[in-house]
Amino acid sequence: MSQPLRLGIHGAKGRMGQALIRCAAEDAGLAITAQTDTGDDFAATLPGCDAIIDFSATQVTTAVAKLCAAEGKVLVIGTTGHDLSERAQINEAAERIPLVFSPNYSVGVNTLFWLTRRAAEILGSDFDLEVVEMHHRLKKDAPSGTARHLGEILAEVRALDYEEATRHGRVGLVGQRRQEEIGVHAIRGGDVVGDHTVIYAALGERLELTHKASSRDTFALGALRAAKWASTQPAGLYDMQDVLGLK
Repeated sequence: MSQPLRLGIHGAKGRMGQALIRCAAEDAGLAITAQTDTGDDFAATLPGCDAIIDFSATQVTTAVAKLCAAEGKVLVIGTTGHDLSERAQINEAAERIPLVFSPNYSVGVNTLFWLTRRAAEILGSDFDLEVVEMHHRLKKDAPSGTARHLGEILAEVRALDYEEATRHGRVGLVGQRRQEEIGVHAIRGGDVVGDHTVIYAALGERLELTHKASSRDTFALGALRAAKWASTQPAGLYDMQDVLGLK
């Protein structure tokens, strides 16, 4: 019988960290060998781990990636909200280790990513594109990483620059909607785990694709699946679409 994958959870005290620990305990192919959070000596735990799942904070992700790259540890990143410089550093770490960096680890959401692309390709440029997301009141970044990725998919299909095409909410006398515009809207309140809707609106008809998460376990199970998959891969930057074979 093969040995279980030795897994370290960084951000272990958070909601996702606790979900990861709970779900990993039910998987005989995994063994949690480290649980770290803010203020802990993360580097000291690395020798006892084969892979790290990081759901800590955006500002520490690059440091985690550098340490994992230096020690040759598989890394799964679940934090979102990184700027271009931080993303570049994550890409650099992926040159040395298998690294899964995905805005969302839910199987359902990754199916939504796939459907979003196909629908945009099929419907063409006559449909206006809008993305609406809602999360709990404690979420710090907006739009969510998932909503941003949905917008990026739409922009790619339309051959648009995401940063230039995106309109984050509307207020005042903004004029009529531009055809190349992609609306992205963030709603915050209560304890909503995560709702995402992509709207394709044309004259006379409208298509909406929606995913609603009711439990963080869906994300945890996906991240655990990603860690096991990545442990069999060569160095490189991957996302959940790679893990699920949707590319």
